[in-house]
Amino acid sequence: MNRFFRGATIIWVALRYGLDELVLSNFDHPWLRLFTRLITIGRRLDAPRGQRLREALQQLGPIFVKFGQVLSTRRDLMPPDIADELALLQDRVPAFDPQIAIDTIERSFRRPLGELFVSFEREPVASASIAQVHFAVIRDRDGREREVAVKVLRPGMLPVIEKDLALMRMMAGWVEKLSADGRRLKPREVVAEFDMYLHDELDLMREASNAAQLRRNMEGLDLVLIPEVFWDFCRTDVMVMERMKGVPISQVDRLRAAGVDIPKLARDGVTIFFTQVFRDGFFHADMHPGNIQVSLDAATFGRYISLDFGIVGTLTEYDKEYLAQNFTAFFRRDYKRVAELHIESGWVPATTRVNELESAIRAVCEPYFDRPLKEISLGMVLMRLFQTSRRFHVEIQPQLVLLQKTLLNIEGLGRQLDPDLDLWSTAKPFLEKWMLEQMGPQRLWRELRDQAPHYAKVLPDLPRLMYDYLRRGAQPHHTELQELIATQKRTNRLLQAILYGGLGFVLGLLAMQVIVRVHLY
Repeated sequence: MNRFFRGATIIWVALRYGLDELVLSNFDHPWLRLFTRLITIGRRLDAPRGQRLREALQQLGPIFVKFGQVLSTRRDLMPPDIADELALLQDRVPAFDPQIAIDTIERSFRRPLGELFVSFEREPVASASIAQVHFAVIRDRDGREREVAVKVLRPGMLPVIEKDLALMRMMAGWVEKLSADGRRLKPREVVAEFDMYLHDELDLMREASNAAQLRRNMEGLDLVLIPEVFWDFCRTDVMVMERMKGVPISQVDRLRAAGVDIPKLARDGVTIFFTQVFRDGFFHADMHPGNIQVSLDAATFGRYISLDFGIVGTLTEYDKEYLAQNFTAFFRRDYKRVAELHIESGWVPATTRVNELESAIRAVCEPYFDRPLKEISLGMVLMRLFQTSRRFHVEIQPQLVLLQKTLLNIEGLGRQLDPDLDLWSTAKPFLEKWMLEQMGPQRLWRELRDQAPHYAKVLPDLPRLMYDYLRRGAQPHHTELQELIATQKRTNRLLQAILYGGLGFVLGLLAMQVIVRVHLY
């Protein structure tokens, strides 16, 4: 019965805000349109469709607010006006009762709060759709008192999420059946992606591991601070990490008054992002201003502070190669190479004509070159490429969509700090270094080093294997002996070819580096 009333509430809110107009614009059953108007008499559809969708999600509650946030990242599926409006959703909802948070902590650790914390602030400092945060003080393993932030999941989230997700899947199926416009939005695919993100965020141990990995990766960069995770105080529904003290990056006037170099701050943000993407293949994928602060402490003055690690992106070597070559080909206006990369990736059918795809890519990319480089948005370029690819029946990989969304966030933040930021000048060294590592002697040496354990295991067995082989060859079988001699000669010739070919290969790699540098510059 509860599920029935929840479903009825969702449908009524959707109709009240005119969301049926989003998916039934080409539906040819007038009786359904008449029915929706009769049960929602007095509704006003003066506001833009994106605003109405955002307000409806806010009224439906925290889970739907989170759904709108995830939906806003799918700019490859959403019309721009809807994606822009959904991006305005704030990840802040009313806090739940602090006593419930305390009960959750005590239940998770099976110990009273006083035994876990030296002190605990009952009033939360932040509240989101999935969890809320309290400040506290713990005593670490060395006996030192440490200020921490305690993140606690909202109670009873999993049953509510499962019910709402079941209803979302059902409504997504209706949308696909009722409307061609709705089918183009791939609602079931979007709900499945939301399901994955939401369940990941419900496991705070996963978020803690993301934070720990990013902290290790960023240790030597000296541009960003990642909070330390205290594993003895982490559970699935509770996460305890170092308390970070900084100024929200959106408070630019305050940062400027404190003496922070704002243009450098903008460049540092881009450097951090491209380091995570092209060096580590593991990046913070939720870098909106609410999750970023700037340190004013003397020891770490001007460094970024990253928070909230529920969503991270990962890239394979293949993904990084695809991105680096696409960006490089784009800035060289080599649209044929961009088209070839799409086909080589397997995301566009092999039967696609290169010249047709090249023409479509040129049509969306060429207008950018009427602008200065500092006005070119790499995030928008990537989005346009995805949209063009969709016309050719390509399925874009989720990790690249996540990267495109994060790149848009970084660009928007960087240019908010410094309108003259030239993103390409900052990104270029990373692309250059990555391509050289992929095609230069560094890659040959790295692969030899990685294979060394295998070679070390095989080499001790070679003398015995050779002895057994020669012993068998010494038997009075003339044919086998001749074959052995012929094999030895072929082996000698192969070794010579490898020796000379290897020398030529290394020289060729060195020449390729020179060519790559010339093209990139």
